[in-house]
Amino acid sequence: MAEARRGLGRGLSALLGEAAPADGDRTAGPSQVPVDSVTPNPLQPRRRFDAAELEQLAQSIREKGVLQPILVRPAPDGRYEIVAGERRWRAAQAAGVRMIPALVRSLSDAESVEIAIVENVQRADLSAIEEAEGYRSLAERFGRTQAQIAATVGKSRVHVANALRLLQLPEPVQVMVREGALTAGHARTLIGAANAERLAGDIARRGLSVRQAEALARPSPSRGASRRPRGKDADTAALEADLTEALGLKVEVRGAGEGGEVRISYESLEQLDEVCRRLSRR
Repeated sequence: MAEARRGLGRGLSALLGEAAPADGDRTAGPSQVPVDSVTPNPLQPRRRFDAAELEQLAQSIREKGVLQPILVRPAPDGRYEIVAGERRWRAAQAAGVRMIPALVRSLSDAESVEIAIVENVQRADLSAIEEAEGYRSLAERFGRTQAQIAATVGKSRVHVANALRLLQLPEPVQVMVREGALTAGHARTLIGAANAERLAGDIARRGLSVRQAEALARPSPSRGASRRPRGKDADTAALEADLTEALGLKVEVRGAGEGGEVRISYESLEQLDEVCRRLSRR
């Protein structure tokens, strides 16, 4: 497991090149395995596979074969479960290929999900919602913290936190993100909006920029009521939470164009001394 986790930090290729085969012939690879002895991973974060892209890959496989092995793990029924490479496996099926090159590794459920996420994120194959669902699976099923997930997939904790916040959106808006009708940046502006579905449709139909979407989603002040200051965007709020957790003190980030300021609040001279110590690295 330690070898796999170190490999994840450097990418999927490092894992495949360094992971030592476990005992037994079923983990000696790469080798050719029957296509019909391979099954999809039910924990695979990627849900959508473009039919046209699959057909293009299938045609390439008909002409040149499967050039890169898939990664599988032994299943209890004697078959193999895909860890990475489901798209290649689907295309091989479409191409009528009977055998497919595979690396067989003994991996836990958590490692299987982590590797699947890493592979898809590195290749930009996941929608923002699929990526977020993968992170949620690691957190809820396997007890991973946001910091641990971030270290595993090579992203910042802020990125992971912002991805997870997208799952607060209504399902129809999530579907729009999955299908590419709405970007993650546009979708974040709708988190917490009472009329998120209608706004999402307006944003997509009118082709608004993220800044325009923010203005559209911002609630209008009531007549006669004092104008409230504009709330912080999702990235800034997540950054504040990250810094607050790291320092143990309230941190506020105020932006003004390209510049801004960071405010750290303290309640005692001891806390101030601790901030000074950290900033001066003493």
